[in-house]
Amino acid sequence: MKLLRVGTAGAERPALLDAEGVLRDLSELVPDIDGALLSDDAALDRIRTAAGSGELPVLDADGLRVGPPVGRIGKVVCIGLNYHDHAQETGAEPPAEPVIFFKAADTVVGPYDEVLVPRGSVKTDWEVELAVVIGRTARYLASGEEALTHVAGYAVAHDVSEREFQIERGGTWDKGKNCETFNPLGPWLVTADEVGDPQGLGLKLWVNGELRQDGSTADQIFGVAEVVRYVSQFMTLYPGDVINTGTPAGVAMGMAEPKPFLRVGDVVELEVSGLGRQRQVFGSA
Repeated sequence: MKLLRVGTAGAERPALLDAEGVLRDLSELVPDIDGALLSDDAALDRIRTAAGSGELPVLDADGLRVGPPVGRIGKVVCIGLNYHDHAQETGAEPPAEPVIFFKAADTVVGPYDEVLVPRGSVKTDWEVELAVVIGRTARYLASGEEALTHVAGYAVAHDVSEREFQIERGGTWDKGKNCETFNPLGPWLVTADEVGDPQGLGLKLWVNGELRQDGSTADQIFGVAEVVRYVSQFMTLYPGDVINTGTPAGVAMGMAEPKPFLRVGDVVELEVSGLGRQRQVFGSA
């Protein structure tokens, strides 16, 4: 299933994109697409049954905002330097264990919302990523196989980063990762049964129409199953939590001088195969 949330920011309603690409209203069945729903197999089965019947109300998608596909996210866990080619372009050694950092849940915005270049920024960068959405509480998972049973689905994430804040201003990466609007998510949450193998997905990103990133999750240093298993050793993952799993080569930071960092007015488009496409115009904070 392709689950999404539509409407004005903070007042989104749950919806479904059916097999024919028709937008359907779920608000009479469930209150929201969130951790409570994703952990409720009976509720998900009701949605599947209703979707198959073709009787769900149709929504007019014209002019309707698409919000993040998951509401009330508890935390956004991020994995750094998780593609062989990205580690190489940045001159970093591939990590022996996954590199973990966080984005606050309030950085998450819709896939077509404006992204704000922070005040004083000169090194705002792009990163297309596969996002994993947790569907079952995960603690100390014993194997990758077990880890995948705790995944509700997948989505496109844009891990926008400010490299000067992240790397040159001291401390941890948090200052360069948690600026307002720095985690567009969606357009859909595609349930895990529909995605299949998460290590066979293509990722692409364009800036002002020019292809900048073109990679595959097959190049991940730590695959999705291992990432979820590993993270569960250090923190509890709850339904509705999101894990951004890293980005392939092609970011501005890895390019020759003058590096083409993002400026106000730039347009970024990105996609993950089968998970939809995002588009953001960059504005000023």
